[in-house]
Amino acid sequence: PRVELAWAMKAHQHAQVYFNLISSVDPKFLNLTKVDDRIYEEFRKTFRDLRIDLLDPEELKSEAAK
Repeated sequence: PRVELAWAMKAHQHAQVYFNLISSVDPKFLNLTKVDDRIYEEFRKTFRDLRIDLLDPEELKSEAAK
């Protein structure tokens, strides 16, 4: 149990650091991986009309979205 607790505490600390880092940067300039642009291009090919600035859970659950 001590090892698991220590691991969980360390993981939480790392998560806080990374959250603070990504929260302090304007998303327009944030790159998490070398292939972020490629991932976004593929996402847009699949979901051309999806508004990502404001996601509506009910819209995502609609028949048209499925």
